[in-house]
Amino acid sequence: MAEQGTRLALLRQLRHVMATNPVTALAFTLFGGLIVVAVFGPMLVPYDPLASSPAGALQPPSAKHWFGTDQVGRDVFSRVVVATRLDLMISVSAVALSFMIGTFLGAAGGFWGGWFDKTLGRMLDTIMAFPLFVLAMGIVAASGNTIENVVIATAIINLPFYARVARAEVAVRRQAGWVLAARLAGNSPARILYTRVVPNILPPMMVQISLNMGWAVLNAAGLSFIGLGIRPPTPEWGIMVAEGASYVVSGEWWLALFPGLALMAAVFTFNLMGDGLRDLVDPQRRT
Repeated sequence: MAEQGTRLALLRQLRHVMATNPVTALAFTLFGGLIVVAVFGPMLVPYDPLASSPAGALQPPSAKHWFGTDQVGRDVFSRVVVATRLDLMISVSAVALSFMIGTFLGAAGGFWGGWFDKTLGRMLDTIMAFPLFVLAMGIVAASGNTIENVVIATAIINLPFYARVARAEVAVRRQAGWVLAARLAGNSPARILYTRVVPNILPPMMVQISLNMGWAVLNAAGLSFIGLGIRPPTPEWGIMVAEGASYVVSGEWWLALFPGLALMAAVFTFNLMGDGLRDLVDPQRRT
């Protein structure tokens, strides 16, 4: 019953947030559309995204091929739709991994301090000292350009953002009155940290999650664009933009335009979602 009440309260808060903020409603609507395309798109596309037809290569957008065909005759619309699942999977997986590890480490460092906090700070400074995209390039180049390595590289370069935010927010709250009261009630430090303090630092973390999801999509596409990400002929937005870039001069603009628009729409959606996610998890907004 308690879990059902929590879910109902969350749904009511979601309706309230979307009703009072049209931009947030638009962002969640676009995100829902991306989820639908990622889940059901591969089953609904009109053509096999990997099937080539040299006789129909480089056809412009038409009623038969909405986004035209590429240099080997593959349907661009089908490839853009199918690529949505892969790019969202990479983004969500990388951000979830960096969020969990970064929040755990940053919260522990901010709560207990000492040698662990100093060591963590030096490790984060080392990661931040590198240009993040260059660091991701190095990790993927050294470990191999597979989906798993792209996810790991993206998670590593996003890790400092969550660890720093979590550390700063926890350090501010660790001496708060309600934390001291929890100590006096006999709760262990770990229980206080992860059941009392961490839930109260989620609002600023939600904004960071939204921004990092957009950055993760761009990072995966950028790695694929320079040949260090997903390998062809797998449908992926970055690969499609890279393959189509050389044809823009000769007039085949649709090869790079449509996957580029899909990439822009995904990043735009994630950037708009930040404020809505913050309002959704902020305890003060539920009163």
